[in-house]
Amino acid sequence: MATPWYRRISEGLAKSRGRLEGQLNVLVGRGPDLDVAFWEDLEDVLVGADIGVAAVTDIVERLRDTASRKALPDAESVIEHLAEEIASEFPTDVSDPLAVSPVVILVVGVNGTGKTTTIGKLAKEAVDAGRSVLLGSADTFRAAAIEQLDIIAERASVPVISRERGADPAAVTFDTVVAANERRPDLTLIDTAGRLHTSADLMKELQKVQRVAKRETLAPVMTLLVMDATTGQNGLAQARKFDAALKLDGIVLTKLDGTAKGGIAVAIVRELGLPVVRVGIGEGIDDLKPFVAEEFARALIGRG
Repeated sequence: MATPWYRRISEGLAKSRGRLEGQLNVLVGRGPDLDVAFWEDLEDVLVGADIGVAAVTDIVERLRDTASRKALPDAESVIEHLAEEIASEFPTDVSDPLAVSPVVILVVGVNGTGKTTTIGKLAKEAVDAGRSVLLGSADTFRAAAIEQLDIIAERASVPVISRERGADPAAVTFDTVVAANERRPDLTLIDTAGRLHTSADLMKELQKVQRVAKRETLAPVMTLLVMDATTGQNGLAQARKFDAALKLDGIVLTKLDGTAKGGIAVAIVRELGLPVVRVGIGEGIDDLKPFVAEEFARALIGRG
């Protein structure tokens, strides 16, 4: 029986699944032959879903091996194994940085990815689980970012540390971490600025924020990148730059419901070796959930 979350992520991946499932059905409908053309077309379909060339090459190679070993009779039987192979691209031994207590989480990402909204959802998730939360408003650059986080804090009934707009983000981070050392919350979430990832000044600023947090805190510090799934390969380019500068601990992938290329999650994990720790499939406060590879893969292709 499908879990409630599987049903939600299945609905959220409707655009990706509709496109991918339709193309897979075309492959199956052409006939049972597992010839060279079938395997080449299967690769093209998966690359078109933004799964990434390297991952697709290995997935198809494993499927060909499975087809040979198990004497699979036709294209449909091969596709039935596809979800399993996609799921195997994700690491199975990943710990959830958001489940650590106490922990300080630096939330980074370019503007427009849903970074501050994600913090609100993470705060509510933690509060609902009975954990104490502290927020830090270190995005002092974007207009209304401080006010937005204040609203989020009020709704979640959690305290927030902030300064005036234009203040030094590292100073806000220092204030937040000192407060966390005193109050001992289970989870401290620090919002950061999100100007263009190509900005060298932004990366230097974030590196300073990270250094201050790690130097002053009594808790472990993790850095999560919020990435908009609709940006596809451009989002992957963002992730590379953030990871190079900050050595990320994981990805929060938002707006999966808005893209037809949900396979980008596979490409991220494959290229950067970073876990996807949460996925967002809607605007609702409860639409951000832990990532489960098997359910994601099944929902992505509508099979398995």
